[in-house]
Amino acid sequence: MTFSLFNSILQRLISRWPLLLYAAAWTAILTATVAVASFSPELAFVSAIAPASAFSRRCQASSEGFVRVPLDVPSEVLCFPAHLFGRSKLDLLVPPVFAAVIVGGSAYAVRAWGLWEADEEIH
Repeated sequence: MTFSLFNSILQRLISRWPLLLYAAAWTAILTATVAVASFSPELAFVSAIAPASAFSRRCQASSEGFVRVPLDVPSEVLCFPAHLFGRSKLDLLVPPVFAAVIVGGSAYAVRAWGLWEADEEIH
């Protein structure tokens, strides 16, 4: 009984091999897109606050205890007290949830575009 079930599942997977390969390719493309979209802002921020960056200079308004925050316009400078910045527990939760929502939304967008319509009409 178990062997016939395994054989049946294997036969169905083999018959749909091109569709599975197509789905795996789209999944890889969507995952790479989400990875680039997720890490680009983080990379830009980290490079902006690196010691070699012009943004990482000390705040001139005060001596110690202030953090210079990079802005879009390099001529504008904002300095905030250092105690306002810190890690939170949500820092580990938000990026994976955001990535999952983006991948799910991308999958629904691909489905809405009808990329598999021809395969569904045949079966």
